[in-house]
Amino acid sequence: MKIIIFDDDPTGSQTVYGCPLLLNWDEQTLEKAFTKSSSLIFILANTRSLSSVLAVKKTREICSSIKKFFLRQGYSKDDYFYISRGDSTLRGHGVLEPEILAEELGPFHATFHIPAFLEGGRITENGIHYLNGIPVHNTDFGRDKIFGFSTSDLAKWIEEKSFGKIQAETILHIEIKQLDMAFNNEDSFKSLLNFLSQLENNISVVVDAKLPHHLEILVRAIKEISNEKRFLFRTAASFISSLSGLPPNPKDTADLVSLKSRNNEFKYKPGLIMVGSHVKLASDQLEVLLKDNSCEGLEIPVSKLAEIFTLEDCKHAIFELENILLSKIDEILDIKKVPVLYTSREEMQFSSYAKRMNFGLELAEFMAILVRKITNKLGYIISKGGITTQILLQKGLNFKQVDLKGQILPGLSIVTSNSDQYNLPVVTFPGNLGDEKTLLESFRLMESNS
Repeated sequence: MKIIIFDDDPTGSQTVYGCPLLLNWDEQTLEKAFTKSSSLIFILANTRSLSSVLAVKKTREICSSIKKFFLRQGYSKDDYFYISRGDSTLRGHGVLEPEILAEELGPFHATFHIPAFLEGGRITENGIHYLNGIPVHNTDFGRDKIFGFSTSDLAKWIEEKSFGKIQAETILHIEIKQLDMAFNNEDSFKSLLNFLSQLENNISVVVDAKLPHHLEILVRAIKEISNEKRFLFRTAASFISSLSGLPPNPKDTADLVSLKSRNNEFKYKPGLIMVGSHVKLASDQLEVLLKDNSCEGLEIPVSKLAEIFTLEDCKHAIFELENILLSKIDEILDIKKVPVLYTSREEMQFSSYAKRMNFGLELAEFMAILVRKITNKLGYIISKGGITTQILLQKGLNFKQVDLKGQILPGLSIVTSNSDQYNLPVVTFPGNLGDEKTLLESFRLMESNS
């Protein structure tokens, strides 16, 4: 059974490999994806970069395309698992998107909320979601200017994000103790099956998970009951890995690094690093990276760009700034260093949430188009930040689909395209992943055989 994942940014495939990531959902692209042997199809909806109104519109648009495709091909929507993949730090439209999917692709008997990303230190215990042992609402992610929240209790979080439409006391909870017992005892596993069999009316269910076997035993039960029950999932990446049941990737890190493009002399071309994410961790990682003498930083002045975007005729000013930055990138490449293209770190103030979101998209598009003009000189790109990466793949490189090859580090995927225009691997680096040295580590890995 294929698993269709609606991914709210391009980093949700960070635990799997060998599957297509779709940036377009026309019939031809869908047909290519459905004929691949992989059980996984990721649709990069990028809704985390959108307002709630636009996220709903985009989700309905994708569902409409899928339903029309199914109708023409004679497929049934009931024959697939559907996952709304969201951020393991709870940012994004975490309740709204599953609601729309239920309206478009339902009915479902239950929606499971499983935000644990075990590889990244995000676990759920007693219904509370943690990041490295800290309740996630007490971290910088809980204080996010756009998607912030006041509680790490997932039932209360669902109530908060649904504006009271889903009451916390109506939400069911699968506890670690229940999963441990089901894993170790066949009678307890049958009790878990019985619990699942009684779910009705798309009830919300919060799932604890601290260790891989917690997800594995839940998956075993879900698959066993899938002929009689239809479930929807809002999850982070770890559950996707468990549901797919993929064996370990036969490609190791050296194989993945060697995907870099080469020049006419068969030597690896230089890389480029983009940092668009503005979470504190990304800024800390950038600071550590720029201390490496193999890199040279190049700042994109965000406040200056904001002024340019407000001009009635801004094209000439954008073109001038592009030329200045392109010239500086060439200078960095000429001295055999890797350019690090990053947005200035100051926090911009906007009069509305919509204007803030729109500026973020304009900024990402500026970076993507800038990089597109020098792709023939590059051997690889490390792209830091979900929105930055999505816009790079979609509008910078004009890809309709990319293939996920695997991870160079836990949670850090490398993707390529079969495009005739580019043979350029891209490392998709979530804004919230790793510690302060992870960006530097990924750079050194990508340069390890140069």
